Amino acid sequence: MENGALSPDRIARIRAGLRQWFAENARDLPWRRTRDPYAILVSEVMLQQTQVDRVLPYYERFLQCFPTVAALAAAPTAEVIRLWSGLGYNRRAVNLQRAAKAVVDEHGGEFPADPAILRTLPGIGAYTAGAVAAFAFERDVAFLDTNMRRVVNRVVFGADPAPEAKVLEAAQALVPPGEGWAWNQALIEFGALQCTARRPACVVCPLQSECAAFPVVQTVLAANAKAIRPSSSAPFEQTSRYFRGRIVEALRGLPAHDESGIDLSQLGPQVREGFSAADLPWLRGLVDGLQRDGLAVIAEESPPYEAGEDATLSRTRVRLP
Repeated sequence: MENGALSPDRIARIRAGLRQWFAENARDLPWRRTRDPYAILVSEVMLQQTQVDRVLPYYERFLQCFPTVAALAAAPTAEVIRLWSGLGYNRRAVNLQRAAKAVVDEHGGEFPADPAILRTLPGIGAYTAGAVAAFAFERDVAFLDTNMRRVVNRVVFGADPAPEAKVLEAAQALVPPGEGWAWNQALIEFGALQCTARRPACVVCPLQSECAAFPVVQTVLAANAKAIRPSSSAPFEQTSRYFRGRIVEALRGLPAHDESGIDLSQLGPQVREGFSAADLPWLRGLVDGLQRDGLAVIAEESPPYEAGEDATLSRTRVRLP
Protein backbone atom coordinates (compact mmCIF):
# COMPACT_ATOMS: atom_id res chain seq x y z
CA MET A 1 0.00 0.00 0.00
CA GLU A 2 1.56 3.26 -1.16
CA ASN A 3 1.21 6.11 1.34
CA GLY A 4 -1.06 8.82 -0.02
CA ALA A 5 -2.52 6.63 -2.76
CA LEU A 6 -6.32 6.55 -2.79
CA SER A 7 -7.63 4.18 -5.45
CA PRO A 8 -11.40 3.82 -5.83
CA ASP A 9 -11.24 0.39 -4.21
CA ARG A 10 -9.28 1.66 -1.22
CA ILE A 11 -11.68 4.59 -0.79
CA ALA A 12 -14.59 2.16 -0.82
CA ARG A 13 -12.98 -0.02 1.86
CA ILE A 14 -12.19 2.95 4.11
CA ARG A 15 -15.74 4.26 3.76
CA ALA A 16 -17.25 0.87 4.55
CA GLY A 17 -15.07 0.38 7.62
CA LEU A 18 -15.79 3.79 9.08
CA ARG A 19 -19.52 3.65 8.31
CA GLN A 20 -19.84 0.35 10.16
CA TRP A 21 -17.83 1.58 13.12
CA PHE A 22 -19.96 4.73 13.44
CA ALA A 23 -23.20 2.75 13.25
CA GLU A 24 -22.03 0.73 16.25
CA ASN A 25 -20.32 3.46 18.31
CA ALA A 26 -21.98 6.83 17.65
CA ARG A 27 -22.89 8.79 20.77
CA ASP A 28 -26.35 10.31 21.05
CA LEU A 29 -25.52 14.02 21.21
CA PRO A 30 -28.15 16.78 21.08
CA TRP A 31 -26.52 18.68 18.23
CA ARG A 32 -26.75 15.52 16.12
CA ARG A 33 -30.54 15.65 16.42
CA THR A 34 -30.93 19.02 14.73
CA ARG A 35 -30.22 20.68 11.41
CA ASP A 36 -30.64 24.19 12.85
CA PRO A 37 -27.50 26.06 11.76
CA TYR A 38 -27.67 28.34 14.79
CA ALA A 39 -27.76 25.45 17.27
CA ILE A 40 -24.98 23.71 15.38
CA LEU A 41 -22.84 26.86 15.42
CA VAL A 42 -23.34 27.15 19.18
CA SER A 43 -22.23 23.55 19.66
CA GLU A 44 -19.20 23.89 17.42
CA VAL A 45 -17.98 27.05 19.17
CA MET A 46 -18.47 25.47 22.58
CA LEU A 47 -16.66 22.29 21.54
CA GLN A 48 -13.52 24.18 20.57
CA GLN A 49 -10.85 22.98 23.04
CA THR A 50 -13.57 21.67 25.40
CA GLN A 51 -14.66 18.09 26.10
CA VAL A 52 -18.14 16.91 25.07
CA ASP A 53 -19.27 16.01 28.60
CA ARG A 54 -18.44 19.48 29.83
CA VAL A 55 -20.21 21.19 26.94
CA LEU A 56 -23.55 19.33 27.23
CA PRO A 57 -25.12 21.29 30.12
CA TYR A 58 -23.87 24.62 28.78
CA TYR A 59 -25.29 23.89 25.32
CA GLU A 60 -28.77 23.14 26.66
CA ARG A 61 -28.76 26.16 28.98
CA PHE A 62 -27.44 28.54 26.33
CA LEU A 63 -30.16 27.59 23.85
CA GLN A 64 -32.83 27.97 26.53
CA CYS A 65 -31.68 31.54 27.20
CA PHE A 66 -30.94 32.42 23.55
CA PRO A 67 -33.15 30.09 21.47
CA THR A 68 -32.58 31.85 18.14
CA VAL A 69 -29.82 33.68 16.36
CA ALA A 70 -31.86 36.87 16.66
CA ALA A 71 -32.16 36.42 20.43
CA LEU A 72 -28.41 36.05 20.79
CA ALA A 73 -27.71 39.01 18.51
CA ALA A 74 -30.01 41.24 20.56
CA ALA A 75 -28.78 40.14 23.99
CA PRO A 76 -26.51 42.33 26.15
CA THR A 77 -22.95 41.10 25.71
CA ALA A 78 -22.49 41.07 29.47
CA GLU A 79 -25.36 38.58 29.76
CA VAL A 80 -23.77 36.33 27.14
CA ILE A 81 -20.42 36.39 28.96
CA ARG A 82 -22.12 35.63 32.29
CA LEU A 83 -23.89 32.61 30.85
CA TRP A 84 -20.57 31.35 29.47
CA SER A 85 -19.09 31.30 32.99
CA GLY A 86 -17.15 28.11 33.67
CA LEU A 87 -16.78 27.08 30.04
CA GLY A 88 -13.46 28.87 29.55
CA TYR A 89 -11.96 30.73 26.59
CA ASN A 90 -14.42 33.58 27.10
CA ARG A 91 -13.53 35.22 23.80
CA ARG A 92 -15.53 32.47 22.12
CA ALA A 93 -18.73 33.87 23.61
CA VAL A 94 -18.04 37.33 22.19
CA ASN A 95 -17.14 35.93 18.76
CA LEU A 96 -20.28 33.78 18.74
CA GLN A 97 -22.44 36.82 19.36
CA ARG A 98 -20.57 38.81 16.71
CA ALA A 99 -21.31 36.05 14.21
CA ALA A 100 -24.97 36.07 15.25
CA LYS A 101 -25.18 39.82 14.72
CA ALA A 102 -23.64 39.45 11.26
CA VAL A 103 -26.19 36.79 10.32
CA VAL A 104 -29.02 39.08 11.44
CA ASP A 105 -27.64 42.32 10.02
CA GLU A 106 -26.06 41.07 6.79
CA HIS A 107 -28.07 37.94 5.92
CA GLY A 108 -31.56 38.75 7.15
CA GLY A 109 -31.31 36.26 9.99
CA GLU A 110 -30.74 33.32 7.62
CA PHE A 111 -27.49 31.38 7.74
CA PRO A 112 -25.70 31.00 4.40
CA ALA A 113 -25.13 27.40 3.36
CA ASP A 114 -21.94 28.07 1.37
CA PRO A 115 -18.79 27.45 3.45
CA ALA A 116 -17.01 30.32 1.70
CA ILE A 117 -19.72 32.76 2.79
CA LEU A 118 -19.89 31.26 6.28
CA ARG A 119 -16.17 32.01 6.62
CA THR A 120 -16.89 35.72 6.22
CA LEU A 121 -18.76 35.73 9.54
CA PRO A 122 -16.73 37.11 12.47
CA GLY A 123 -14.73 34.46 14.28
CA ILE A 124 -15.66 31.65 11.86
CA GLY A 125 -12.73 29.71 10.43
CA ALA A 126 -12.47 26.97 7.85
CA TYR A 127 -13.37 24.15 10.24
CA THR A 128 -16.44 25.83 11.74
CA ALA A 129 -17.69 26.95 8.32
CA GLY A 130 -17.36 23.40 7.00
CA ALA A 131 -19.05 21.95 10.08
CA VAL A 132 -22.08 24.24 9.76
CA ALA A 133 -22.34 23.54 6.03
CA ALA A 134 -22.15 19.78 6.56
CA PHE A 135 -24.18 19.39 9.74
CA ALA A 136 -26.90 21.99 9.08
CA PHE A 137 -27.15 21.87 5.28
CA GLU A 138 -25.71 18.37 4.66
CA ARG A 139 -23.14 19.66 2.20
CA ASP A 140 -20.53 17.15 0.99
CA VAL A 141 -17.62 19.24 2.21
CA ALA A 142 -14.34 18.27 3.85
CA PHE A 143 -12.97 20.16 6.85
CA LEU A 144 -10.46 19.27 9.51
CA ASP A 145 -10.17 19.65 13.24
CA THR A 146 -7.34 18.04 15.20
CA ASN A 147 -9.06 14.65 15.48
CA MET A 148 -10.17 14.50 11.84
CA ARG A 149 -6.76 15.55 10.58
CA ARG A 150 -5.08 12.86 12.66
CA VAL A 151 -7.33 10.10 11.31
CA VAL A 152 -6.96 11.08 7.65
CA ASN A 153 -3.21 11.60 8.02
CA ARG A 154 -2.63 8.22 9.66
CA VAL A 155 -4.89 6.22 7.39
CA VAL A 156 -3.84 7.80 4.10
CA PHE A 157 -0.29 9.08 4.62
CA GLY A 158 1.17 7.29 7.63
CA ALA A 159 2.54 8.34 11.01
CA ASP A 160 4.50 11.37 9.80
CA PRO A 161 2.55 14.63 9.31
CA ALA A 162 1.62 15.33 5.70
CA PRO A 163 1.11 18.85 4.28
CA GLU A 164 -2.23 20.33 5.28
CA ALA A 165 -3.33 20.78 1.67
CA LYS A 166 -2.67 17.10 0.93
CA VAL A 167 -4.60 15.97 4.00
CA LEU A 168 -7.56 18.18 3.09
CA GLU A 169 -7.49 16.89 -0.49
CA ALA A 170 -7.58 13.30 0.79
CA ALA A 171 -10.38 14.15 3.23
CA GLN A 172 -12.48 15.54 0.38
CA ALA A 173 -11.87 12.45 -1.74
CA LEU A 174 -13.13 10.25 1.08
CA VAL A 175 -16.48 12.04 1.56
CA PRO A 176 -19.17 9.77 0.08
CA PRO A 177 -21.52 11.68 -2.26
CA GLY A 178 -24.72 12.60 -0.46
CA GLU A 179 -23.34 11.59 2.94
CA GLY A 180 -21.50 14.70 4.08
CA TRP A 181 -23.34 14.83 7.41
CA ALA A 182 -22.86 11.19 8.42
CA TRP A 183 -19.32 10.90 7.10
CA ASN A 184 -17.96 13.94 8.90
CA GLN A 185 -19.74 13.00 12.13
CA ALA A 186 -18.17 9.56 11.86
CA LEU A 187 -14.71 10.99 11.23
CA ILE A 188 -14.95 13.26 14.28
CA GLU A 189 -16.21 10.42 16.48
CA PHE A 190 -13.54 8.01 15.27
CA GLY A 191 -10.77 10.47 16.09
CA ALA A 192 -12.24 11.21 19.51
CA LEU A 193 -12.88 7.62 20.61
CA GLN A 194 -10.82 5.18 18.52
CA CYS A 195 -7.89 6.78 16.70
CA THR A 196 -6.82 8.98 19.61
CA ALA A 197 -3.57 10.90 19.82
CA ARG A 198 -1.83 9.02 22.63
CA ARG A 199 -3.55 5.64 22.82
CA PRO A 200 -5.07 4.69 19.45
CA ALA A 201 -6.89 1.36 19.61
CA CYS A 202 -5.03 -0.05 16.61
CA VAL A 203 -5.46 -3.70 17.60
CA VAL A 204 -9.24 -3.51 17.18
CA CYS A 205 -9.34 -0.82 14.50
CA PRO A 206 -11.68 -1.51 11.57
CA LEU A 207 -9.35 0.47 9.29
CA GLN A 208 -6.24 -1.45 10.32
CA SER A 209 -5.73 -3.11 6.93
CA GLU A 210 -6.05 0.25 5.14
CA CYS A 211 -4.05 2.36 7.59
CA ALA A 212 -0.68 3.53 6.32
CA ALA A 213 0.42 4.29 9.89
CA PHE A 214 -0.47 0.94 11.43
CA PRO A 215 2.90 -0.78 10.90
CA VAL A 216 4.78 1.95 12.75
CA VAL A 217 2.38 4.02 14.85
CA GLN A 218 2.82 2.08 18.08
CA THR A 219 6.61 2.35 17.88
CA VAL A 220 6.48 6.02 16.99
CA LEU A 221 4.10 6.87 19.83
CA ALA A 222 6.22 4.95 22.32
CA ALA A 223 9.36 6.76 21.16
CA ASN A 224 7.63 10.14 21.37
CA ALA A 225 6.46 9.39 24.90
CA LYS A 226 10.02 8.61 26.00
CA ALA A 227 11.30 11.77 24.37
CA ILE A 228 8.99 14.03 26.36
CA ARG A 229 10.89 16.17 28.82
CA PRO A 230 9.47 18.05 31.81
CA SER A 231 8.15 21.39 30.65
CA SER A 232 10.04 24.48 31.73
CA SER A 233 7.07 26.72 30.98
CA ALA A 234 5.30 28.56 33.76
CA PRO A 235 2.34 26.88 35.48
CA PHE A 236 -1.04 27.85 34.06
CA GLU A 237 -1.87 29.68 37.30
CA GLN A 238 0.89 32.16 36.47
CA THR A 239 -0.16 32.89 32.89
CA SER A 240 -1.95 35.91 31.53
CA ARG A 241 -4.81 33.70 30.32
CA TYR A 242 -5.39 32.50 33.87
CA PHE A 243 -5.51 36.03 35.28
CA ARG A 244 -7.70 37.23 32.39
CA GLY A 245 -10.16 34.51 33.32
CA ARG A 246 -10.06 35.62 36.96
CA ILE A 247 -10.88 39.18 35.89
CA VAL A 248 -13.86 38.06 33.81
CA GLU A 249 -15.13 35.90 36.67
CA ALA A 250 -14.91 38.88 39.06
CA LEU A 251 -16.80 41.08 36.59
CA ARG A 252 -19.48 38.43 36.21
CA GLY A 253 -20.08 38.74 39.94
CA LEU A 254 -21.08 42.41 39.69
CA PRO A 255 -24.81 43.24 39.69
CA ALA A 256 -26.19 42.59 36.20
CA HIS A 257 -27.53 46.12 35.61
CA ASP A 258 -24.82 48.09 37.40
CA GLU A 259 -22.84 49.93 34.72
CA SER A 260 -20.56 51.74 37.16
CA GLY A 261 -18.12 48.82 37.30
CA ILE A 262 -15.42 48.18 39.87
CA ASP A 263 -12.21 50.04 40.74
CA LEU A 264 -8.98 48.38 39.73
CA SER A 265 -7.89 48.63 43.37
CA GLN A 266 -10.94 46.57 44.38
CA LEU A 267 -10.63 44.20 41.44
CA GLY A 268 -6.95 43.39 41.96
CA PRO A 269 -7.23 41.38 45.21
CA GLN A 270 -9.89 39.19 43.52
CA VAL A 271 -7.49 38.45 40.69
CA ARG A 272 -4.11 37.89 42.33
CA GLU A 273 -3.21 36.92 45.87
CA GLY A 274 -1.02 39.53 47.53
CA PHE A 275 -2.08 42.23 45.06
CA SER A 276 -0.59 45.65 45.80
CA ALA A 277 -0.62 49.14 44.30
CA ALA A 278 2.55 48.24 42.39
CA ASP A 279 0.49 45.68 40.42
CA LEU A 280 -1.98 48.25 39.09
CA PRO A 281 -0.18 48.88 35.75
CA TRP A 282 -0.04 45.10 35.19
CA LEU A 283 -3.76 44.78 35.95
CA ARG A 284 -4.61 47.71 33.69
CA GLY A 285 -2.69 46.04 30.85
CA LEU A 286 -4.77 42.88 31.24
CA VAL A 287 -7.99 44.90 31.34
CA ASP A 288 -6.99 46.78 28.20
CA GLY A 289 -6.44 43.46 26.44
CA LEU A 290 -9.87 42.22 27.54
CA GLN A 291 -11.43 45.42 26.24
CA ARG A 292 -9.78 44.91 22.84
CA ASP A 293 -11.25 41.41 22.76
CA GLY A 294 -14.73 42.64 23.65
CA LEU A 295 -14.75 40.99 27.09
CA ALA A 296 -14.58 44.11 29.25
CA VAL A 297 -15.26 47.83 29.11
CA ILE A 298 -13.54 50.70 30.88
CA ALA A 299 -16.60 52.18 32.58
CA GLU A 300 -14.79 55.20 33.99
CA GLU A 301 -11.31 56.32 33.00
CA SER A 302 -9.00 57.75 35.59
CA PRO A 303 -7.06 60.94 34.79
CA PRO A 304 -3.82 60.44 32.84
CA TYR A 305 -1.19 58.87 35.04
CA GLU A 306 2.57 58.62 35.09
CA ALA A 307 4.87 56.07 36.65
CA GLY A 308 4.40 56.14 40.41
CA GLU A 309 0.87 57.60 40.28
CA ASP A 310 -0.75 54.28 41.18
CA ALA A 311 -3.39 55.90 43.41
CA THR A 312 -4.77 57.75 40.39
CA LEU A 313 -4.71 54.61 38.24
CA SER A 314 -6.66 52.73 40.90
CA ARG A 315 -9.73 54.89 40.21
CA THR A 316 -10.17 53.38 36.75
CA ARG A 317 -13.40 51.36 36.77
CA VAL A 318 -14.14 48.33 34.63
CA ARG A 319 -17.25 46.24 33.86
CA LEU A 320 -18.57 43.66 31.42
CA PRO A 321 -19.64 44.99 27.98
